[in-house]
Amino acid sequence: MDAPIWAEMVGTLNLFRALSAEGLAAACAVMRVDKVARNCLIVEQGEPAKRAYALGAGSVRIAQTGEDGGQAIIRFIAPGEMFGTVPLFTDHRFPADAIAAEPSVVLSWSERDLRQLIGDHPAIALNLITIMGTRLAELQERVRELATQRIEQRIAQAVLRLASQAGQDRLDGVKIEFPLRRKDLADYAGTTLHSASRTLAAWEKAGLLTSRDLHLTIHHIAELRRIAEPSAG
Repeated sequence: MDAPIWAEMVGTLNLFRALSAEGLAAACAVMRVDKVARNCLIVEQGEPAKRAYALGAGSVRIAQTGEDGGQAIIRFIAPGEMFGTVPLFTDHRFPADAIAAEPSVVLSWSERDLRQLIGDHPAIALNLITIMGTRLAELQERVRELATQRIEQRIAQAVLRLASQAGQDRLDGVKIEFPLRRKDLADYAGTTLHSASRTLAAWEKAGLLTSRDLHLTIHHIAELRRIAEPSAG
């Protein structure tokens, strides 16, 4: 694919934030651009990490499988977000699968090129530290939610997090742009498919949201926030 049409997005990526025009041009020069089909595995859990990735268009779900075969969705990736970068600076193993949730465009850099960019433009290293710190804080918050919140609260938190990440304001509410199966939401909220389906059905009946063509539209976001609060019940 033609990389120049994605060059403008590179400057918006957290990894290259505040980089000089020269630095951005260097990042674009070594960037690879790939089209990825829906449900295509971009990286596989446990395989050696050789590239850093960013999403140009579409959406990606990051799913981790435990030794018992149970799966958890760690996060969703929206356009403009990085993924698969941290392993290049840790154990060089991807900790989870990255799967295209819809037809997507993926930007990537080889480890060698990324390290050269860091050497030439140290601001990238500072950005990387910020990214790692933010991801760690997010994971700590998720662990706290799993340990302390009721199922309904966790599902509400998951929906609100996705709305914040990929919500689009519409006349009838906020539409989450990620294609979202109920199993995805269940895995993301750390609950069963039955519980997630039952909760969403109740919320649809109450008019809080609607689910159509794998997309959720939230009609009463304030009420969903009330449900997500620790004191809700």
